[in-house]
Amino acid sequence: MTLNRQLEVPGSSGGPVAGDDWLTTVATSAASACQAPVELLGGYLPMLADAAIDGRRPDSWELDAVRELGRRAAAQGVGARGAVDLYLSASWRLWRQLPVVARSSDPEKVRSAAEAVLRVLDDAIGVLVDGHQSERRQMIRHEEALRAEFVDDLLRGDADVARMVERAEPFGLDLGKSHHVALAAPRDADANVERAATAVERVVVGRFGDRDVLVATKDGRVVVVVPAATAAPTARTEDLGSVLHAELGRIDDGRRWRVAPGRAFPGAYGVARSYEEAREALVIADRLDLGAEVVHARDLLVHRVLGRDQSAIVDLVHEVLGPLQHSRSGAEVLLETLLAYFDAGDVATEAARRLHVSVRTVTYRLARVSQLTGYSVSRPDQRFSLHAAVLGARLLEWPARPLPVDP
Repeated sequence: MTLNRQLEVPGSSGGPVAGDDWLTTVATSAASACQAPVELLGGYLPMLADAAIDGRRPDSWELDAVRELGRRAAAQGVGARGAVDLYLSASWRLWRQLPVVARSSDPEKVRSAAEAVLRVLDDAIGVLVDGHQSERRQMIRHEEALRAEFVDDLLRGDADVARMVERAEPFGLDLGKSHHVALAAPRDADANVERAATAVERVVVGRFGDRDVLVATKDGRVVVVVPAATAAPTARTEDLGSVLHAELGRIDDGRRWRVAPGRAFPGAYGVARSYEEAREALVIADRLDLGAEVVHARDLLVHRVLGRDQSAIVDLVHEVLGPLQHSRSGAEVLLETLLAYFDAGDVATEAARRLHVSVRTVTYRLARVSQLTGYSVSRPDQRFSLHAAVLGARLLEWPARPLPVDP
């Protein structure tokens, strides 16, 4: 937009000059002072000058153009405050040079011009900020989509390693290094996972630094990726689990969380492998109804081995524990006794205390297991088979669920 008239500029020789010349000077001065691109002013200054001289309100298309400039400012990384400062700076600079202000002795003219300028300024700032916010929301949605896609591919172990390494750079991850992945899963239905992730990110960055650290959410859990320590990696993993659990307990009003740190592995596939360890640790902990709030994947390796070959574990449970179903009290009571006995370190008195029964009841049930199955807890070779079968039964949720017919 250009002014279709000649304007007399204060300080000039008094002759008419092209309308755009003095506006260009004002725009350049404001942009320099605010350190913002002069192009973001667009046709705003001619529109403002028109309002001061003729009292003309801007057309809708002119305000739409300012809204688009607000979007452009956001896309170029100029903050909303910076864009507003640019428009305000340009406005007062233009006001000082307006002939109607600098040379008029009529207060009413000055008042009318000021009112017209302020109304246009109000309209322009409103649409400018609206356009800026609209673009920022769109940019944030786009960034969130890219982040979510990257996290999914990273944790899945995308086959295109070179591309994955390139995509990791904006997130500060060096996939040539080793990383731990820890998962935090809420044990209460009303836990706010997004809020927890935000709080955890502050603590993790403060504790481990902002490089090679990523905090996200996936499948209703908080995912934390941190670099492995160069020394004492086991201690670092334990530290990560304790840090996360302590913070979650602090910020979530007593709601319960279970944290599972995976071991550290190198490379892009290492992140996916550590994530899978942590995920399986959570699943196993839930299946076994473990009381621990922090479960380490390395402590559950034997359970992972059992779970990997489902066909073999189904056969083991069926052959070793299947006969327990012939008990009048059912298999569940005897299975619970076996689990308590093994968890108590093969001490019948401790198992009785945990089960809230007498020691005699425990020894009777163990004898009944031996009678039905032919496996005795007092024989080392048979005890191992019984213990492995009991763990397998818990992983398969047997006898609550029937064993798979064709695993």
